[in-house]
Amino acid sequence: MEKHYMPLESQYLAGPMGYFKPSQELPDKVTLESPAIMTMTDLRQVAALTIEPNVSIEWALQRMREGGVRLLLVINHDHDVVGLITSTDIQGEKPLRFLQEVRLRHSEIPVRDIMTPRDNLEFISMDDVLKASVGNVLETLRRMGRKHALVYDRDKRAGHASIRGIFSASRLSRQLGVVFEPIEVARSFAEVEVAINSGYSA
Repeated sequence: MEKHYMPLESQYLAGPMGYFKPSQELPDKVTLESPAIMTMTDLRQVAALTIEPNVSIEWALQRMREGGVRLLLVINHDHDVVGLITSTDIQGEKPLRFLQEVRLRHSEIPVRDIMTPRDNLEFISMDDVLKASVGNVLETLRRMGRKHALVYDRDKRAGHASIRGIFSASRLSRQLGVVFEPIEVARSFAEVEVAINSGYSA
């Protein structure tokens, strides 16, 4: 017997029309004992912002500003990650050192010459993140001396490891209510803990 399907109701809508974008709701406040996953940007829920290696670092910085991020994944034509670049890379000493070696204007420096190459990147396992606390993440960033940490997971569809998430020192600072600068190592881990427990916001 043939089954009959009823059409869905359709209608015209007046006024402005937007569209839903991937988003992730993370808590405003965490403690050192909170699960680490509560501070990780999950790229299954939030689209990663990317850049090509041959474009200029000024264009990369503009893309960061428009996207409200401080890190871009650098990808090739096959969408493989070949490195990452941060606002600190662009606005720090790296471009100045590079300009001492080549005859280029700052606006002409390509991302590939300032980025951190894929082979120099350290990754944390998603399995370890699921068992970790925020305190573990802070200590990891402090020892790495970086403002970001990348999390990898096994991508069954791709058949290899892929970047699953990103930890950010600036996000952690907001959620913990203290300033945490792993690159400057302005505070020891113990000092950060004291500041959090006292409710102090630097």
